[in-house]
Amino acid sequence: MTPLVRSDLPPILVVDDSDEDFDTVSIAARRAGIGNLLVHAMDADDARRQLFVVPGADYAFMLLDCNLPGEDGLTLLQEVRRHPQRRTLPVIVLTASINPRDRDAFYAAGGNAYHVKLVNFEDGLANLESIFRYWLTHVVLPGADTSSTGKPPCPRLCP
Repeated sequence: MTPLVRSDLPPILVVDDSDEDFDTVSIAARRAGIGNLLVHAMDADDARRQLFVVPGADYAFMLLDCNLPGEDGLTLLQEVRRHPQRRTLPVIVLTASINPRDRDAFYAAGGNAYHVKLVNFEDGLANLESIFRYWLTHVVLPGADTSSTGKPPCPRLCP
């Protein structure tokens, strides 16, 4: 499958303590033809290193699990929203939590979307593929620079 995105777009940060869930995200990205690199952070401290310490690290968006070991995803999201260089980073919550309080807290903290992980593997893959396609083909991401490529930031929608 031809990649849906240009290779000049930054990687996607996946913050999830489950290797199995990260593998599922990776499979969905390949199925969707995503050309972006996936960077895996296992917990909030690892994500913090990727976001705030690694020199020049930039991300198209972050997929964030609510229930991380140690510090939870909500606390990490709040920190991201306070950081001057990261406050506009799109954060898509991908979690097993169906608790309305969790959902509402993430939206109140500045989450851009809240997706519940689906139990059925194929349904979960289809959901992840649609997330990738939406965020990488239909949304103009913060910091998108099309001046050097001459291509519109939303290749499927713009003339």
